[in-house]
Amino acid sequence: MGSGVQEQRASLTQGEVLPLASSSQSEGLKQTRSILNSLFSGALAGAVAKTAVAPLDRTKIIFQVSSDRFSAKEAYRLIYRTYLKNGFFSLWRGNSATMVRVIPYAAIQFCAHEQYKGMLGGYYGFQGKVLPPVPRLLAGSMAGTTAAMLTYPLDMVRARMAVTPKEMYSNILHVFVRISREEGLKTLYRGFAPTMLGVIPYAGLSFFTYETLKKYHAESSGRSQPYSYERLAFGACAGLLGQSASYPLDVVRRRMQTAGVTGHTYSTILGTMKEIVLEEGVIRGLYKGLSMNWVKGPIAVGISFTTFDVTQILLRKLHQMGYTGR
Repeated sequence: MGSGVQEQRASLTQGEVLPLASSSQSEGLKQTRSILNSLFSGALAGAVAKTAVAPLDRTKIIFQVSSDRFSAKEAYRLIYRTYLKNGFFSLWRGNSATMVRVIPYAAIQFCAHEQYKGMLGGYYGFQGKVLPPVPRLLAGSMAGTTAAMLTYPLDMVRARMAVTPKEMYSNILHVFVRISREEGLKTLYRGFAPTMLGVIPYAGLSFFTYETLKKYHAESSGRSQPYSYERLAFGACAGLLGQSASYPLDVVRRRMQTAGVTGHTYSTILGTMKEIVLEEGVIRGLYKGLSMNWVKGPIAVGISFTTFDVTQILLRKLHQMGYTGR
């Protein structure tokens, strides 16, 4: 092997140097950097968006898992009573669990979406371009299911912390330990089926709507990149459509996740739906809290998409300026 290298060196004419890296190595480094950028941007996007709407999200979950009638007035009263009784930061109770779940979830979802777009683009002959409608929808759905499958137990823990007093679960680890001991490890995946069924239309429609609006904007305005406020508006529309389409399944999964602390025995999707409809009706039961979601959802999704895109653009600029590793 050593003699082969010596022969190669000897064959070089004066002034020539050996290549530092092959094109495949360079492509591999570029791909790795792209994945790391997507993971970081997605994690930041999820953290910023969820923290911004955490008090509304917690209030929505409390109504979803109870039989109390929802109204904007009652939601405001609940937030105000929580503030008076436990202080301002109690409105973010469970947000630490949310961050533990949403940071890997958002990182995986956005990164997976970029990878699926590349794979489907190569397959359909649209590499580096906006995908056709069906692959565009498929990429979003696949990204959402990938992230949900890998982070589901954290979503279960977050739901439990949101609807229980501080004395019951002191921290995230305590939730895992108590559920495992008292209800079994299987409980950590209660509500998994409705989550998967719900995330397919939710993630699919959210990414599809956002990408479609950006495409139409570029064609009509002649600008390849929208302004930040336009991204927020596109994301808000995406969140509104995605969450409205999957909301009943969101209610079902919350009921199943919190059954162990609410005294119910929800076990199947259809059984849970039937019980909710019989006790509370279709609109007041399966769509309870939807009006709050129409406020919270568009804000969160708009912030999330905008933060991801802006962070990606910033990281690319920093790399071009030589501030990041090559």
